[in-house]
Amino acid sequence: MISITYFVHGTTIDNEKGLSSGWNDVELSELGIKQAKELRDQTKDKKFDIVFCSDLKRATDSAKLAWEGIYPIIPDQRLRECNYGKYNGQLSSVVEPMQEKMIFYKFPEGESYEDVKGRIDDFLKSLKENYDGKTVAIVAHKAPQLSLDVLLKNKTWEEAFADDWRKKKAWQLGWEYILQ
Repeated sequence: MISITYFVHGTTIDNEKGLSSGWNDVELSELGIKQAKELRDQTKDKKFDIVFCSDLKRATDSAKLAWEGIYPIIPDQRLRECNYGKYNGQLSSVVEPMQEKMIFYKFPEGESYEDVKGRIDDFLKSLKENYDGKTVAIVAHKAPQLSLDVLLKNKTWEEAFADDWRKKKAWQLGWEYILQ
């Protein structure tokens, strides 16, 4: 069994502009830097064996600001956000309504949410092979988190989107998952 605590990256400059970054590699905003630094104190009572993060700068920087020098941090491309293709960096008001329609269909020049789920499933298999019995932190994005809900909490995609904390404005300090 592997205990996973999932954290979202800090606020980015794109977030503040109302843009959906996708695979665009954007910086954390001042608020995002502050959020990531605060994460260190907020999690001081937790113990992780290892931290994995998306290889996109916003997630890598969030993980480093929170735990560099405390835990090993391993960036992994499989933890990237969904590739919105031609819609990377476009207005969230355009991209977000498209997301639930792109579960099985690829964004033009991008990928589908099922593609992301495949990446996350592959990541989970490698976790099982190499980190059984460990406590893992993950810092990544929306699509990987929804994929974990589908893969580990047996939600349908529709349920994962409907229950997404972003829609409900219900952020919390980490989401817990168990990989059996």
